[in-house]
Amino acid sequence: MSDTILAQDHGNWVEITLNRPDRLNSFTDEMHLALRAALEAARDNGARAVLLTGAGRGFCAGQDLGDRDPSKMDGPPDLGYTVRTFYAPLVRLIRSLDFPVICAVNGVAAGAGANIALACDIVLAGESAKFIQSFAKVGLIPDTGGSWHLPRLLGEARAKGLALTAQPLPAKQAEDWGLIWKALPDDQLMTEARAMAEHFANGPTLGFGLTKRCIQAACVDTLEDHLELEADAMKTCGESADYAEGVSAFLEKRAPKFQGK
Repeated sequence: MSDTILAQDHGNWVEITLNRPDRLNSFTDEMHLALRAALEAARDNGARAVLLTGAGRGFCAGQDLGDRDPSKMDGPPDLGYTVRTFYAPLVRLIRSLDFPVICAVNGVAAGAGANIALACDIVLAGESAKFIQSFAKVGLIPDTGGSWHLPRLLGEARAKGLALTAQPLPAKQAEDWGLIWKALPDDQLMTEARAMAEHFANGPTLGFGLTKRCIQAACVDTLEDHLELEADAMKTCGESADYAEGVSAFLEKRAPKFQGK
């Protein structure tokens, strides 16, 4: 695997670190492919949770603009190709994984870096972290799902404000607005993030995955369609070993031992 990504296997969960700290973990094509490979390997090897974070003083500054400098190219870059080939598949992969993906934002998350974090299921951030929709500074639109996630999480007014001004949003304000799950003291971020990954990895993974799928579908489903989706998901959960174990543990007043299936 490329050294732009570090993957640490914890048995039933994997910690993945963006590893270009000298460039604030900004994305190159190589790093994109390595991150997707690490996520796919976690899925294929039976991981029940993933923790995504960044090395050094920031989470991710988005695209490495040195790779998309028009002055060094024969013509203007095809950024639509970049989105379709690299960023969109990454967002789709994170959203499709049948287990929780936690993002620990350890510093600045700018541009596509901010929106990759928002594609994850649980976002924790150190109190010094900032979320910046920096696209407006270079004449672009919020990609990597940003123009989709922002209005759904924040409403149109705040989404437009962040996108058009490119003003940094501090982690605590992001928590207060409902953009992320929780802001934490910097020195507690990774401890809590790892504990959460361990908790999810030992939980009822089938139910977690179906919960994720149902919530993600809610913004496009009609109520009638969604009630049917819930019924199908509940049927699957009710037939699972995890449900049987959870009920038995509750009735026997003991801690459950979930298998994730």
